[in-house]
Amino acid sequence: QVQVVESGGGLVQPGGSLRLSCAVSGSGFSINAMEWYRQVPGKERELVAGIPSGGSPYYADSAKGRFTISRDNAMNTVFLQMSSLKPEDTAVYYCKIAGRWWYGTGSDYWGQGTQVTVSS
Repeated sequence: QVQVVESGGGLVQPGGSLRLSCAVSGSGFSINAMEWYRQVPGKERELVAGIPSGGSPYYADSAKGRFTISRDNAMNTVFLQMSSLKPEDTAVYYCKIAGRWWYGTGSDYWGQGTQVTVSS
């Protein structure tokens, strides 16, 4: 069983910063990519940033230059540092991990989401 738990969301003023964390627990599962998505009501969930195991991070155009994704493999945790936040960044942010079980099956897992609200 794999659990994915996000934290760090909240209310922040425009121009402010937040750091989201996503902790993964469970054994026997080898994590490859760790990604952040976001979703607002009535819209599809969209990729914000991702980081593969041993690879370079990638970002949506809306996140480039403002957000930084990083991971701590020893702690099975991925972070999203968000700066220069705008009201349009308001959304529920979800963490998704992709990997493979020890017996070979690949799987994806999502967290429950954390609300980020950018407002004055």
